[in-house]
Amino acid sequence: MNTPAAAGQEHRRLTQQEVDVICAKHDRLWSARLGGARAVFAFCDLSGLVLAGRNLCDADFTGALLVGADLRRCKLDNANLYGADMQGADLTDSSLRRADLRGSSLRGANLTGADMFEADLREGQIAAADREKGYRIIEPVQREAYAMGANLSGANLERSRLSGIVATKADFSDAILKDAKLVRANLKQANFNGANMAGADLSGANLAGADLRNTVLVGVKTMSWNVTGASMEGALTDKASGVDVSDMPYEQMIADHARWCETGGSEGKPSVFDKADLRNLKSIRGFNLTALSAKGAVFYGLDMEGVQMQGAQLEGADLRACNLRRADLRGARLKGAKLSGSDLRDAQLGPLLIGKERLLPADLTGVLLTNADLARADLRGACLAGADLSRANFTNANLKDVDITGTIRLGARGLEDLI
Repeated sequence: MNTPAAAGQEHRRLTQQEVDVICAKHDRLWSARLGGARAVFAFCDLSGLVLAGRNLCDADFTGALLVGADLRRCKLDNANLYGADMQGADLTDSSLRRADLRGSSLRGANLTGADMFEADLREGQIAAADREKGYRIIEPVQREAYAMGANLSGANLERSRLSGIVATKADFSDAILKDAKLVRANLKQANFNGANMAGADLSGANLAGADLRNTVLVGVKTMSWNVTGASMEGALTDKASGVDVSDMPYEQMIADHARWCETGGSEGKPSVFDKADLRNLKSIRGFNLTALSAKGAVFYGLDMEGVQMQGAQLEGADLRACNLRRADLRGARLKGAKLSGSDLRDAQLGPLLIGKERLLPADLTGVLLTNADLARADLRGACLAGADLSRANFTNANLKDVDITGTIRLGARGLEDLI
């Protein structure tokens, strides 16, 4: 159903020229120049108009009509969008950090890659100024925030407040929903494939028929939630996946492996962690784990900064949200591994010298690198064929001779010079 305009409230239609003038004055205010004024679009009709790329932080859009508006890359941090109607609007890569979206409608809107950190999308009421009462309620009922069919793939919704939102059939694939409040939210048939919902509150939420495949559900509150008919294949929960590391003498195994590496194989022995759940390790920072075999293992959230894993066998491993800064992964086999949201800044993913004039390139075929940070990483000669690089950061990375055949590069940065 459509969200109706507030009863008895007229909307003043603005022209594109009027909007441009108001935006220019707001920008002058924001940059502390003369002639500035805060943008106030309360109960105005901006449907179909273009505000792309504008800086409208702290602007007032209370009850505004923004149906089908072009808001791509728009900065709307701390903006008041209370009760605004943004059905079908294009908000791709926009910034809505801490924006007030209570009671708003995002039905069919495109919020791909939007930054909605701590945004408020709870239910709300529409009120208007009244000389005698201060504010009078225009609508006597609570209005839910609507995001039915909205595209929020790859959006950052960390710590956002979405309790009571109606987002049936919405696309949250690869979105970040860590510590988000989704109490009593209607999320029937929504797509959360690959989303990170760690620490989210889903108490009383309706997820019937939802796609929760490969979703991170660690630390999630699930009291009275409804997941009837939901697909949860590959979802990561608090329950150990595979062999729990607490059931293995991992400290001795790591010590043996390190000794094996340090002595060139004359002492110790190589460790095998295939399909093991290693999350209880918390940190393997700086460990020498060269040639480690951990196929299909779960490393989710581990501190692995500076780890040495040259030539490691990590096919299908879950390395999401890991700290891999300055990690040495030269020649590693990472085919089909999950690295979404991982920090790989300054990591070495180039070729490994394994013999005289013989190099072993890193294999990242089909790897998931959505929202990963690879700034300044060394990827010389690496194979990334078929990988998902959506919204990944490759700024100043060494990409000489890298194979990016068939990759998905939606919103990726630093790949502009590659064909």
